[in-house]
Amino acid sequence: MVVLTAFYPVFFQSYWSVGADAVTNTARIGAANSISSIVIVLLAPILGAVADASQAKKRFLITFALVGMVMTGCLFFIGEGQWLYASVAFVFAAIGFSGANIFYDSLIVDITHKERFDSVSALGYSLGYLGGGLLFAITVAMSLWPETFGFDNKMEAIQFSFVAVSLWWFIFTLPIMLFVHEPKKTAGTDTINIAAGLKQIKQTAKEIRSLRVVFLFLIAYWFYIDGVDTIVRMAIPYGLSLGLDSSHLVKAILITQFVGFPAALVFGYLGQRWGAKPVLLFAISVYLVITVLGSRMSSSEEFYILAISIGLVQGGVQSLSRSFYARIIPHSKSAEFFGFYNMLGKFAAVIGPMLMGVVAIIADDTRTAILSVAVLFIIGGVLLYFVDEKKGIQMAKELE
Repeated sequence: MVVLTAFYPVFFQSYWSVGADAVTNTARIGAANSISSIVIVLLAPILGAVADASQAKKRFLITFALVGMVMTGCLFFIGEGQWLYASVAFVFAAIGFSGANIFYDSLIVDITHKERFDSVSALGYSLGYLGGGLLFAITVAMSLWPETFGFDNKMEAIQFSFVAVSLWWFIFTLPIMLFVHEPKKTAGTDTINIAAGLKQIKQTAKEIRSLRVVFLFLIAYWFYIDGVDTIVRMAIPYGLSLGLDSSHLVKAILITQFVGFPAALVFGYLGQRWGAKPVLLFAISVYLVITVLGSRMSSSEEFYILAISIGLVQGGVQSLSRSFYARIIPHSKSAEFFGFYNMLGKFAAVIGPMLMGVVAIIADDTRTAILSVAVLFIIGGVLLYFVDEKKGIQMAKELE
C-alpha cells in the first residue's frame, strides 16, 4: 500500500526522476510495474507446481517475502536522480511481494472449509486493508509533520517510509512463520522437488484447458483484475499528471484503506448470502463507472470521492475472486492452480500500466489513458457472466 500505490510514485517523480515531464514519468513507472509482472508471469506456474510437488507453500511464501522486504528497504539508500536504480530495486521488491502472494492465496484451502471461503478470504483482505492503513497513516503523518518525527523535511520522511514498510512487513510475517502449519499429506515431500514440479506444469495446463469453467473464469479475471491493479498502481501518477497536490492524493488513498476494511467484510457476507459471482459483477460495474468519471476528474475533491468509491469495492473484487476460484479448482493442487491464477493476474498488470503509458504517449493526454482501462472491465464482466460455478465445482471434484 505505502510503496506500490502511494509513496513510490510520489518520490519517483519528485526525487529519483526529478526534472522529467509527467508523460515520461508515467511511462517509466508503468515500465517498472510491467517488468516485475512479466517475471512473475514466467515464474508463477513453475513455482506453484514445485510448491505442490514439495508441499512447500509456506517456505516459498517466506522466501519471496524476505526478498521483498530487503529490496524495499534498499529504496532508502538510492540517491536523487537515480531513477534507473530505483526502478530496479522496485522491480525486485514487487517480485517478492507478488511471488509471496501466490502461496499465501493457495493456503486458503488448507486453513478453512469450502463453506467459509468467502468470509475467510474477505477477512484476510479486510485485515490487510486495516494493517496497510495503519502503517500508511503513520507514514502520512511523518510526511505532513516531519519535524515532529525528527526529520528535516517531507522528502526525508517519505524516504524513511521504505524502511518502515520493510520492518512492518517482517514483523507481521512472523505469525505465519511461527504459527501457520502447512499440512503434510504424503511422506517424502520435505525437499524442494523441482523436477516433479516442472513435470506437473504441463499436466496442470492440460487440466485447466479441459476444465472449461476454470479456463473461462481465468480469462475473465485476467481482464477485470487488470483494470483493478492498473487503477491501484497508477492512481497517484494520474492525479499528479493532472496537477493535483500530492498531499491530497495521498490522503485520499489513505481513506480508501480504511473504507476498504469494513467494505471487504460486507462483501464477504454478501458473497456467502447471494453468491460470489453476482456480487463480483456488481463490483466490476462500479469500477467501470469510476473509470469513466475518473477521466473527467479535475479537482482534489473529485479524487476523494472516487477514492472512497474504490475503497467500497476493491477488497470485494479481490477477496471474492480468490474464494470463487478456490471453489472451482481441485484442492489438492491449489498451489499450482493458484500459480496460473496469479500468472494471469500479473500478466494483466503487464498490460494495464503499459497500456496507460502507451496511450498517454500516443494521445499526449493522460485522461485518454485512464479511460482506456474501461475496456478491460467491460470484457472481464461479460466473460464472468458466462462462468457456471456449479459446473465448475463438479468438474473440480472429478479431478481430486
